[in-house]
Amino acid sequence: MSRPPSHSDESPLTDLYEHPGHLLRRAQQISVSIFHDEIGGVVTPVQYAILRMLSNHPGIDQVTLAGLVAIDTSTGATVCARLEEKGLLLREVIPHNRRQRALRTTAAGEALLEELTPGLQRLRKRILAPLEEAEQRQFMALLDKLVQLNNPQSRAPLARLQDERCDED
Repeated sequence: MSRPPSHSDESPLTDLYEHPGHLLRRAQQISVSIFHDEIGGVVTPVQYAILRMLSNHPGIDQVTLAGLVAIDTSTGATVCARLEEKGLLLREVIPHNRRQRALRTTAAGEALLEELTPGLQRLRKRILAPLEEAEQRQFMALLDKLVQLNNPQSRAPLARLQDERCDED
């Protein structure tokens, strides 16, 4: 179904395949499908993102975690509860703020992240495979720019720790 889009600035965008949102949604569907091909049903993409972030930042609270992964706090709490049930994450009361929970991966969570690494490397290669190497770099740079500059428009904006760069797939 490959056809060149017209990309005319004067186009009324009546063709669904010229809508950036539609193409981004399709790219997300493809990414999730490949994720499940490579990883299986062990964790979802959001669960993986949470485990990866906690591995890099053990002891952060659920609100901070939700911001770092760019999900709403109620979804973050639900996903963390599921990961805790699987024995991959620990939630501990923060002594100075009993309403918040400090989060960290368990040894099983760390082992799972290590086990998933080859599949995640294949995932990245498969998603970017249709592009030449230079196009892959350009695509990633443009996608990052698009996400960063539109971040304030999100219902769950990304909140980086001290303006750091986070490695996520």
